[in-house]
Amino acid sequence: MTDRNETSNHPFGWTPPADNRKQRLLFFTRSVGYEHAAIRRKEGELGYAERALTEIGAKAGFEVECTKDGRVFDADLDQYDCFAFYTLGDLTRENKRNTPSMTAEGKANFLKAIAAGKGFVGIHAASDTFYSEGVDPYISMLGAEFCGHGPEQEAAMLVKSPAFPGMQRLGTSFTMFEEWYVFKKVHHDMHVILALDTGTMHGNLYHRPNVPATWARMYGEGRVFYTSLGHREDVCFSEIFEQVILGGVSWTMGNVGADVRPNFHEATPNGDYYRRMPVENGSVSR
Repeated sequence: MTDRNETSNHPFGWTPPADNRKQRLLFFTRSVGYEHAAIRRKEGELGYAERALTEIGAKAGFEVECTKDGRVFDADLDQYDCFAFYTLGDLTRENKRNTPSMTAEGKANFLKAIAAGKGFVGIHAASDTFYSEGVDPYISMLGAEFCGHGPEQEAAMLVKSPAFPGMQRLGTSFTMFEEWYVFKKVHHDMHVILALDTGTMHGNLYHRPNVPATWARMYGEGRVFYTSLGHREDVCFSEIFEQVILGGVSWTMGNVGADVRPNFHEATPNGDYYRRMPVENGSVSR
């Protein structure tokens, strides 16, 4: 079967809507507590993750609106086809940068919109958002919660779902230098797309079975996609990141179908292993 991207002017990984309408993605980049350099704005300029996603959208033909204003979720959410988060912390709380908080009602509106069929894309620290002692409704939507990362290093990504949009050129694995996350509160109904090969990694946090690193799952009628990629600027502007994001966005927007039946136990057996680890060699753990 001919790949649609091979015979079109669209960037690889992207599938446009059948009716060719202009689609809109809201990229929310507010943090409470630590703010990643990827979304840190200097003199009003967008952070590099914001610039990367805006450029990816321009290539594919969908509009990206970047905001740190949590009040947007109190407004009309029907104007957006998909929501992308690069966020951190409890977004309903105030922060030192005085960006407006998401209200409790706005958070409820957002989760309701996803459950009703809107798309969601989580990037990197989106899994370090609304963390709590229990399982926050946001984490129930996303599918897992960040529990730590070790020192940045080169590691292999194992392609566990090669038929998922955007994965077709990645082979069975690829290597990348990045800050790699591990997770807790992992929902077993996820469809693992990429898995982190921990076998040759250094740092206590990675002395565990392979863990999911990019996944897809359903949340009610909504399509949810998450990737832990996106910490480093070179990663955000890489061809691999673009293909992964375009595949995820086109699927979450409903432009293309994919088999997202749960495969957690086959793709990353014991990948939900978690124990509180000591901080070592620059590791961060919760």
